[in-house]
Amino acid sequence: MSGTEAEPRTIRTAVVGFGLSGSVFHAPLLDADNRYSLDVVATSNADRQEAAKGRYPGVKTVRDGEAVLELSDALDLVVLGTPPATHYPLAKAALEAGLDVVVDKPFAISSEEGQELTGLARKLGRVLTVFHNRRWDGDFLTLRKLLAAEAVGEVTRFESRFERWSPNIAKAWKARATAAEGGGALFDLGSHLIDQALQLFGPADVAHAELQARRSDERADDDVFLVLRHHSGVASHLSMNMLCAQQAPRFRVLGSVGGFTKHGVDPQEPYIVAGGSPLDQEYGVEAPEWAGLLGRDGHLDRLPTERGNYPGFYRLLADKILDGGAESSLPLPVDPEDAVEVLKIIEKARELA
Repeated sequence: MSGTEAEPRTIRTAVVGFGLSGSVFHAPLLDADNRYSLDVVATSNADRQEAAKGRYPGVKTVRDGEAVLELSDALDLVVLGTPPATHYPLAKAALEAGLDVVVDKPFAISSEEGQELTGLARKLGRVLTVFHNRRWDGDFLTLRKLLAAEAVGEVTRFESRFERWSPNIAKAWKARATAAEGGGALFDLGSHLIDQALQLFGPADVAHAELQARRSDERADDDVFLVLRHHSGVASHLSMNMLCAQQAPRFRVLGSVGGFTKHGVDPQEPYIVAGGSPLDQEYGVEAPEWAGLLGRDGHLDRLPTERGNYPGFYRLLADKILDGGAESSLPLPVDPEDAVEVLKIIEKARELA
């Protein structure tokens, strides 16, 4: 071009599914990053279609993923925030249509499906990643920093929990879904906890697994406890419970010279639900009273929580896509092979239980 620079490329994006995942996580994060344009939202729910149009003027709404793929020539990226059983067929079709793909967790309902998708993305030269957003929780970022500084010495035990009081299953698809269809707490919450444990302490085997369905209308599992034995020597105790009236610490880490305990849940999701934006100064900032406790030498010190950073996922993804996509040497925000390892742990847990 003579005398002027080329306009920066915008990643033309469609979000498939506009429930909690699409409306609270993906769409706000994409809208907050000017390297993306949110062009299409797919949902069969008329109220959600109107909500999407009201929130994102100019967005086109369609009924489903199939309708999105009919628009593939005008898109670069598809984000799948749909129920787990749909992830494999929709991701496969999107990759074959020449699109880059973000898949919500769980990546698929089997490691075999996940491996097939990763292989297909490599073959077609497309970017494929998985939205393991809890890697950007403020408490998890705090814990990673603490462990990198060896603040508790050599870690022996890691305890991690997602416990909630949800006696009623609010989402229709969750009430219907069996474990074979991607239902249950192990797939839903366990995907996060397992991924975090593997990120912190490396490969692991399942040493113990308990899976129960406590709620009368639960068709999969809602009370899960796993023990992972990491090859590094650390034991991870992971708890997921949807019928928990009194929650234990979110994290507890025991080491050779100290320990760390953290209560509470990352504030990014409720902040967006309440109408906030990822661009707000307050976004991702946890109230000081929720600071974790670091104990060493008989002393307890409050450890302020790092700011949560879900936008970091899409920032890394934009870097990758705009630098040449699958050919770029820049890292993916989440390697899909990591998500396959999570699925393998889930499968081993089900076999053991």
